[in-house]
Amino acid sequence: MELEEGMVRKIAISTGAVGLFVATVVGIGTVYNDGGFGSTGGLALVGAIVLFIVAMAGVGLLLSR
Repeated sequence: MELEEGMVRKIAISTGAVGLFVATVVGIGTVYNDGGFGSTGGLALVGAIVLFIVAMAGVGLLLSR
């Protein structure tokens, strides 16, 4: 099965965005792990999730053009 012309670029950008999110979550877990997340770590994790949702919406808009 052959991929369309821009499909490889779309896959790479989407995979990169998900990889960045995973790296961010791992980084938050590393930095804020002091016997548990606590309120600051939890807030950072929620912020990362919100940022990921907004970023994926932006990536979707970028790739749809």
